[in-house]
Amino acid sequence: MPVIRPITDLRNKSNEIEELCNSSQEPVFITKNGIGELAVMSIEVYERMQARLELYSKLAEIEKDIDEGDEGRDFVEFANELRSKVNGSV
Repeated sequence: MPVIRPITDLRNKSNEIEELCNSSQEPVFITKNGIGELAVMSIEVYERMQARLELYSKLAEIEKDIDEGDEGRDFVEFANELRSKVNGSV
């Protein structure tokens, strides 16, 4: 269930908001005059959200490639190619 707090709590109870963000690992929604205004979250939650968005973007790109007829590469061949590059450069 989302945590919703008034904007005055952001000013007057910032330590409490910080604890909520860190303990719940979810954003805390801040309202102004009863209307949603901000979402406050820990850096950890923000970074996890950004990583998820990047993954979704890459998956969408792969799906587009598949729709356009790209058949990809054989995994074993690709893995062997990587191994030879790593072993050759060491």
